[in-house]
Amino acid sequence: MGRASVVQQKHAKPEVRPREHTREHAPLRAPELPELDRLIHERIRLGIVSALATNDSLSFNDLKRVLKTTDGNLSVHARKLEEARYISCDKFFEGRVPRTEYRLTANGRKALAEYLDQMEEWIRVTREER
Repeated sequence: MGRASVVQQKHAKPEVRPREHTREHAPLRAPELPELDRLIHERIRLGIVSALATNDSLSFNDLKRVLKTTDGNLSVHARKLEEARYISCDKFFEGRVPRTEYRLTANGRKALAEYLDQMEEWIRVTREER
């Protein structure tokens, strides 16, 4: 083979042939998963509800420290949980210092229990799909 034909072979594009046989894929099977409570599912709100489930009450500053979040972020999420009646908010003064304390309500405790059941179902179904 001459030098010119070696150079041509080196730079020639490979021939693309159509596949002779294609694999058929089994139809995708989506597992039946429960609907999650979107109000609790958000990270900060889940943190608020979970922290309150393990404590009688927590102050605004306690929650802010535990969740590592800002005043504004905590306020917005706590307000949504209050509106849903998942938590209660008590504002008072300790001496001259204003305090805000939160408690988990019976509705909030029930919603958290249902959410945890839903997540456990998601986990169970996901493990079975392997």
